[in-house]
Amino acid sequence: MCTRRMDNHTTVSTFLLWGFSSFPDLQDLLFVMVFFSHVTILAANVSIMVAVKLNHSLHIPMYFFLCGLSFSETCTTVVTIPRMLVDLLSDSKSISILECATQMFFFFGLSGNNCFIMAAMSYDRYTAIHNPLRYSILITPKICFQLMMAAWLVGFLVSVCVVTIVFNLSFCDSNTIQHFFCDISPVVHLACDYTLSYEIAIFVLSAFVLVGSFILIMISYVFIGSIVMKMPSAKGRYKAFSTCSSHLTVVCIHYGFAGFAYLRPKNSDSFREDMLMAVTYTVLTPLLNPIVYSLRNKEMQIALRMTVNSANRFILQMVNKRTLNI
Repeated sequence: MCTRRMDNHTTVSTFLLWGFSSFPDLQDLLFVMVFFSHVTILAANVSIMVAVKLNHSLHIPMYFFLCGLSFSETCTTVVTIPRMLVDLLSDSKSISILECATQMFFFFGLSGNNCFIMAAMSYDRYTAIHNPLRYSILITPKICFQLMMAAWLVGFLVSVCVVTIVFNLSFCDSNTIQHFFCDISPVVHLACDYTLSYEIAIFVLSAFVLVGSFILIMISYVFIGSIVMKMPSAKGRYKAFSTCSSHLTVVCIHYGFAGFAYLRPKNSDSFREDMLMAVTYTVLTPLLNPIVYSLRNKEMQIALRMTVNSANRFILQMVNKRTLNI
């Protein structure tokens, strides 16, 4: 541990990511499970992005936002999972304060971005149902790009504020983070000057991202519900709800886990429970989202099949060319 003495305290400059060290017998199994989950997440999200890019029928706002969400979730997992895999196989689990701050910045920023992209997606669905004839005028490519940029900007601005608050604290004596990555709660509980005012500030910023974006989503769905219930035909109501079902399922999964992880009261005895919940939030949620969108969306299923077939044909052509050259 790299330390320096200050005001009768040992000031920490390097942290130790304790992570799954409490489960030494399970680390090999965890490595295999997390590794294959990570590969599946990357493959699924990249497949969605490639399918949207290659299929002109999917060049509409709903799939533009889905592509943006897939990219953001891919980046979110890359921030945490590779480091977790390395630590599962390594005896040295140290991380510098700068590396820790960088990881926290990108994780919180990308997570906030995911929330606001989902809010933009709900607004897109509301507009499509409320004004189907003027939809292409109201939701233009320019508007889509502006909403996407706003989601990224707000997510990372809030992340800057959170990281600034956290790493202006003084970390003394203990340097062991009871987590597998630099999440907010386990880091701030190592600070010797973490007071109620800091706790409130971090809670308000976290609530702004989670609760604020969730309120925007719920407002959109309240209006969607009121419009759909006024539709005269059952077929029309079913069609309208079916266009929202995938998004609503992903919202429930995402906000259910995220709200439990970040908005409930914390104490030092709950870190193991928080860590297990974080595994669900960082691994299971990004794994489920592309599955939900592909299973519940016929257009995406067709596009993914076409993409896979194109990839198979390309691979066969490359193999045949190499065989002929030999």
